Amino acid sequence: MTLIDWILVGGYFLFTFTIAGYFSRRGGRSTAEFFLSGRSMPWWLAGTSMVATTFAADTPLAVTELVAENGIAGNWLWWSFAFGGMCTVNFFARLWRRSGVQTDVAFVELRYAGKAAAWLRGIKAVYFGLIMNVVIIGWVSLAMETIITVLFPDLALFGQTAFSVLNMEISAALVLVSVLVVLVSVYSLLAGLWGIAVTDAFQFFLAMGGSIFMAVLVLQHPDVGGITGLKAQLSASTFSFLPTVGEAVGGVAAMTLTVPAFVAFIGIQWWSSWYPGAEPGGGGYIAQRMLSAKDERHAQFATLAYTIAHYCLRPWPWILVALASLVLYPDLGSSREGFVMVMRDMLPAGLLGLVVAAFLAAFMSTVSTQLNWGVSYLVHDGWRRFVARTRPERYYVMLSRALTFVLGLISIVVATQLESISGAWELILTASSGLGMVLIFRWYWWRINAWSELAATLTPVLLVVLQLGGVSVPGLDTGFPTNLFAVAGVSTALWILVTYLTAPTPRPVLEAFYRRVRPAGPGWRPLAKALPDIRPSTPIAVLCRRWATGIVLVYSVLFATGHVILGHARSSAWLTLVALVTAALLWWDLGTRDTGKGRSDS
Repeated sequence: MTLIDWILVGGYFLFTFTIAGYFSRRGGRSTAEFFLSGRSMPWWLAGTSMVATTFAADTPLAVTELVAENGIAGNWLWWSFAFGGMCTVNFFARLWRRSGVQTDVAFVELRYAGKAAAWLRGIKAVYFGLIMNVVIIGWVSLAMETIITVLFPDLALFGQTAFSVLNMEISAALVLVSVLVVLVSVYSLLAGLWGIAVTDAFQFFLAMGGSIFMAVLVLQHPDVGGITGLKAQLSASTFSFLPTVGEAVGGVAAMTLTVPAFVAFIGIQWWSSWYPGAEPGGGGYIAQRMLSAKDERHAQFATLAYTIAHYCLRPWPWILVALASLVLYPDLGSSREGFVMVMRDMLPAGLLGLVVAAFLAAFMSTVSTQLNWGVSYLVHDGWRRFVARTRPERYYVMLSRALTFVLGLISIVVATQLESISGAWELILTASSGLGMVLIFRWYWWRINAWSELAATLTPVLLVVLQLGGVSVPGLDTGFPTNLFAVAGVSTALWILVTYLTAPTPRPVLEAFYRRVRPAGPGWRPLAKALPDIRPSTPIAVLCRRWATGIVLVYSVLFATGHVILGHARSSAWLTLVALVTAALLWWDLGTRDTGKGRSDS
């Protein structure tokens, strides 16, 4: 890092904290401003904020791990979530905004009633807002530690010397990451959601620009030799987008995604597992952005913009760098380090500082959102709901800011216990498998109740705990992702059984929910007959058509881009044509005005 690199990094921090200071007064007005930007966010800012949050420091490193293990097809671990993403765009975005809740956990007591609903809300507030949240921040911090360790080996050597004198087993890189988390905590507790979203937009374009620069430069390296050189030095199966059986080329082992794993990704994972940014039915910080949008239409277009950018714009620069790292550093003990080593070895002065600032931006964007979102659960759905219900707004804002700082400190401790980024992804996907179907059906089937969701939330966690504790659970010992067949199967069977063994949500609560949200479909037929004056704004058949069109659009753009990069002219031309046609169809379809009677803010 030269002087110009450090100046660029310093300029980034100055800009970020200037934005935080500018929005601090607005964020301090109320919890609605602090957590939801006063429900006035335009679609383009909300959508950019969503995709910036999912572009964390861990994502390019985890993609490198996936490519090193299974080639390009390994990315189906997260590509498969596009099915669920388009579900959120078409089936849930407008309903979330129409619900008017402050958090997606608060939705529980809008949809259900009684002690079971209260217990479910409290459990979800702690489970997702604290436990899952600190694991997410922890693995993002692990990625940042890897970046710092590889970029600054002298720092690591100094840390080993300094902390050995103090008899402490901790890396200097992790200490620096801890300082960064503290800084992000301060920035988050000042800015509120408006400040976070504005800096997210800047951070996303900075991070994407840095990734594209890296990909272009590394392909030009003599030892890589562009796309032609990559193809000559890596197995043909490495470049397959779908499962395949490949042969070794040039001494490099063939890499392939197995058919059972592929089926688990596209057939089970996207609808069954909870994952931040890809929750079935929408949820987490995605729901937070939809709830913060100006109206229903802004919520839908924000989610559409996010889904397209997330799957179509982001991945190829990372994949190209990951492929090049396999050629340049074939004997790495930790494959994720290859991405950072390309940064260190290929980028000239000035551009290195820009890319480091980009990774800091990605890291801070994710952590700031996770802190703001997680604390919204702990304050609104925990403390305010069960402990102090009638305090002034200033009290809750101050509590939110204090908990933001505390949550950041806890996540630092968790980061010291994680070893693999993609391993942490797999743990969360397994420990939530089966929950997703309830998160989808609770909007479209009146019979789902609080006990259904409670069973679906706790069953996969219990199965994973048993497995980790040494208890043999049939199907779980097959490893990820094929273990999802067993976990999702058991969880789904159990919550359906619980649904029919327990009483339904009281009729007045169901009627109030139906009037407010106006969900479509046969699952609400008893309510539709009793309330003929309330009609859904969009029929299920139309929603299904839009969903299918959106899926074809995302995958055609994703793979058309890949085929262009890899030099497959004919296939890229056909895929581009499909993308253009589906884009036009979806634009026309979404442009038709939804009809229906009832409460709506669109």
